[in-house]
Amino acid sequence: MRVLALGGFTLPPALANNGTASHLGLRKVVTRFFNAQRVAAAVPVIERIAGELLDEVRSQVDSTGGCDLFTSFAQLLPCRVLMELLGIRDIDPATLIRWSDASLELFWGRPAPDRQLELAELVVAFHQWLTTTVRSGAALSESFIGALVRHRLPDGRVLDVETAVAACFLVFIAWQSTTGQLIATVLRRALAESGMWRRVAEETGLAEAWVEEVLRREPPVTTWRRVTARATALGGVSLPAGAQLLLMLMGSGSDPDIFPDPERMCPHRPNIRHHLAFGAGRHRCPGASLARTEAAVALRAAARGIPGVQLAAEAGDPPMLRLLSFRAPLKVAVAQR
Repeated sequence: MRVLALGGFTLPPALANNGTASHLGLRKVVTRFFNAQRVAAAVPVIERIAGELLDEVRSQVDSTGGCDLFTSFAQLLPCRVLMELLGIRDIDPATLIRWSDASLELFWGRPAPDRQLELAELVVAFHQWLTTTVRSGAALSESFIGALVRHRLPDGRVLDVETAVAACFLVFIAWQSTTGQLIATVLRRALAESGMWRRVAEETGLAEAWVEEVLRREPPVTTWRRVTARATALGGVSLPAGAQLLLMLMGSGSDPDIFPDPERMCPHRPNIRHHLAFGAGRHRCPGASLARTEAAVALRAAARGIPGVQLAAEAGDPPMLRLLSFRAPLKVAVAQR
């Protein structure tokens, strides 16, 4: 806490942590940059970057016989896409990934005291870089950061720098780390399913359907914290206003009353989107369309670009990210067949 305070770290209500009147306007700024039309226009960008990364993956597989698709592909792709879509050029992807992952571990993990200090330094560096970027005024007016800087609050005041930085902080983490986690899970599950790697390369729409099944069964965001807005009853339990809840989002996709045979991976389920992987209501993830699209493009591109790989024999159960609200494989080891 001392490191964060001395570094000027603050996270006022902006998006997912915002229950005030300013939320709707800020959310509109975000959704305007990640709506269906913009996501569709971004597909060539995603495909190009995926192709560039897979060229390097193929080279590594050819020279060493194997590769980790998490660090070399799944983790890098959403970071590079986000940087290109938002016009970020003054930082390297590895640094953004390190900052984003440190933020998740510090605020949603249970790191030891010494590790907390290391993470806090990284989080402060991330926050200070965002603050400098927002304050500089160098962002193009039509860019995401430029739109935040120009945004006016319900009372007519221009959005303060601290809240603009908080919005950027949440966006950079959500559409970088969590999308990478989704892609890693999608790739691993497809490689583990007999015949799926070949099929997603050939069958139209199967990559999208497979992504949706993974979102139903193994979403990267497994839980979320919320507070009851008013007294209510859930499942026969009375809850007062202000009760702190941990919503089990992952469990919604395994409810047999909603999804017959929930443990079976079954692309093209008729009610496939009735899960809560992206939340619901006013705080439903505004980047859902981009995350779905990136994951489907990544899966199809990988299946076509490196058709001759399989999960490495020594892979076993991979190391897992196990935070309060985030779960995903930290390694997708593949080898040549």
